[in-house]
Amino acid sequence: MIDIKNVSKWYGSFQVLTDCTTRIQKGEVVVVCGPSGSGKSTLIKTVNALEPIQKGDIVIDGQSVTAAGTNLPKLRARVGMVFQHFELFPHLSVTENLTLAQIKVLGRSKDDALTRGLKMLDRVGLSAHKDKFPGQLSGGQQQRVAIARALSMDPIVMLFDEPTSALDPEMVGEVLDVMVQLANEGMTMMCVTHEMGFAKKVSHRVIFMDAGKIVEDCSKDDFFGKPDERSPRAKDFLSKILQH
Repeated sequence: MIDIKNVSKWYGSFQVLTDCTTRIQKGEVVVVCGPSGSGKSTLIKTVNALEPIQKGDIVIDGQSVTAAGTNLPKLRARVGMVFQHFELFPHLSVTENLTLAQIKVLGRSKDDALTRGLKMLDRVGLSAHKDKFPGQLSGGQQQRVAIARALSMDPIVMLFDEPTSALDPEMVGEVLDVMVQLANEGMTMMCVTHEMGFAKKVSHRVIFMDAGKIVEDCSKDDFFGKPDERSPRAKDFLSKILQH
């Protein structure tokens, strides 16, 4: 579903990604973790070309993201993205947030967009809040609306960029519950997250990054269960997070 081939990226003379290669199969849930500044968020943003790359290629469902003729808005409509800070339109109601891109990008009628949007809102347990504005919702509720908005576009893959890191601890669970449900339904997912409990519970694979490189790319059982076989950097990371 996602094929990342030898991807490198620079900001000026500073290299943020170095020769990153991995493949994500249909229905697979892959967690990307690592220390701050390791390039995790940059890597996930290159998948739908929110961050351009200078070298390599990324192919989603057979279509190259970097090819000159690629219709990026159309491609992005198939790749759901959930950000750290929700990115909802504050001046639009929840319902309007859910239907806008469906109408503008997918060309759906208002009625069809509304039906789909409300169905996804119900899926994340927030039907009662359809007429509210984002500012009237808690952080966890806003993030669930953001997930519903992404799902309304019928994506073939979902990208999550630290979806719980801006939330109060009490709200993290309600967002992770929705993500677990999606994973269990077979949605292809790539998640940058610090939530190792989530990684252990639902991921198939764990990618560990450090200094812009993919250092580990292995099954979750190998990553968490065989720390002695990991690289020194991953071993150090695991020893710090697993002791608490």
